[in-house]
Amino acid sequence: MADNTTRRRRGGGRAGAAARRGAEVIEQMPWNPPVNIDRPTEPLGPEGVEAIHEGAMRILEEIGIEFYNEEAKAILREAGCIVNGDNVRMGRDFVMEMIGKAPNKFTITPRNPDRTIDIGGKTMVFGNVSSPPNYWDMEIGKKVPGNREMCRNLLKLTQYFNCIHFAGGYPVEPVDIHASVRHLDVLYDKLTLTDKVMHAYCLGKERVEDVMEMVRIAGGLSHEEFEATPRMYSNINSTSPLKHDHPMIDGCLRLARRGQAVVVTPFTLAGAMAPVTMAGAVAQSLAEGLCAIALFQYVRPGIPCAIGTFTSNVDMKSGAPAFGTPEYMRSTQMTGQMARYYGLPMRSSGVCAANVPDGQAMWETSNSLWAAVQSGTNMVYHAAGWLEGGLIASPEKFIMDCEILQQIQRYMDPQINATGPDEIALDAIRSVGNDGHFFGIQHTQDRYTTAFYQPFLSDWKNYEGWEVAGGIWTAERAHYMFKEIIGSFEAPPMDDAVREELADFVARRKAEGGAPTDF
Repeated sequence: MADNTTRRRRGGGRAGAAARRGAEVIEQMPWNPPVNIDRPTEPLGPEGVEAIHEGAMRILEEIGIEFYNEEAKAILREAGCIVNGDNVRMGRDFVMEMIGKAPNKFTITPRNPDRTIDIGGKTMVFGNVSSPPNYWDMEIGKKVPGNREMCRNLLKLTQYFNCIHFAGGYPVEPVDIHASVRHLDVLYDKLTLTDKVMHAYCLGKERVEDVMEMVRIAGGLSHEEFEATPRMYSNINSTSPLKHDHPMIDGCLRLARRGQAVVVTPFTLAGAMAPVTMAGAVAQSLAEGLCAIALFQYVRPGIPCAIGTFTSNVDMKSGAPAFGTPEYMRSTQMTGQMARYYGLPMRSSGVCAANVPDGQAMWETSNSLWAAVQSGTNMVYHAAGWLEGGLIASPEKFIMDCEILQQIQRYMDPQINATGPDEIALDAIRSVGNDGHFFGIQHTQDRYTTAFYQPFLSDWKNYEGWEVAGGIWTAERAHYMFKEIIGSFEAPPMDDAVREELADFVARRKAEGGAPTDF
């Protein structure tokens, strides 16, 4: 792939039908994680913030959270929490003291330090779709189980697009690889096909330990260098309502002890796994997230943590999850207010319930992504490629979503809001006067190539021009672009000795049996 510095322009050009192999398929915007310059949308007044905080604290104090991890219960008992069987109740003073130890901003440095990302403050970073078991593209034309080739192709899109800043979980589960060694093959692919921030699933100690070692090897790091600063992260979900399972907590404790970042994201669907009211669902979500972060801060004070939100609603007629709804948007905004109240970075998602990359997919995803902007989200999961409530990954949807992400990046460009003499443009207005146009004047000629966002996927021709060009609908254009990107993809460089060490580690761990499975 060409170096980013060769493409540093504010807008992007259209993808030509005759894009050359080995060259850029599109002229995309540069690597530049956007800084959110807007004031966040805050639907809660001060009394609302206090009410939700009070609700979350009373859940922790009076109802408690089930922890199925024996080590976690022993640690929390030592910390003075009330442990009765699996149920753990903790006082608000303890929770708030522990939450106060978490940094409000941190960095994660991957094997390519030029891809270092900030988590917190006003920075937003976007990640690929993660964890769907199924795949859909226009060539196959139906939902099918994911495989390694599909996973690799989505990883290539993850690397290719500058608006994708971290490589989340598996962009589609390669179910053709046995679960005991799947993490080894996929992490090898991720580390060789991308140079962006890595993720580990907390699904048993072997997987977490293997991934940490592979990230260390890929970065050419000593153990001390690996542990000195976050090099990777994990995201875990509580089991709503009000439970934390054994492997996810175990994995996070292992990561925390080695200085790696942890994101805790309760998956609360209002009306099913949480109260039907959004305030109740948000309060429950916060309780589930804060108790885990408090645990990790007790174990290693100052460990980088973020709180996530996945609070949406269900279709009360069928029970199916819904995403990109007005309720999803408000709950995300409300959680953003609460994250700032607690001084924690926040994660949300770019999600939809649509089954194919159609209009519904895009309006629901757009609602989700702009809710992330409005809420002050720092880390946006599933920002590109998600369908069917997370059950399908699609390359066409991935590329369509990247158009939205580039628009968000451009929207946050402070140059749009500049108000200097060149921007007020009195001389230009005076030269045109009351009878003319601005197309040909020097002020326009000096700026026309960078003045406005230029899409790489949207088609701005009129109907007749679009029809003459073949009448190609958006998803089909995205499919052609996907094929061109994959066909011309070049993996980022990796030292041959590092690649060999990584491959040797994978081979050794496979020979040892990988990770145990439940089947």
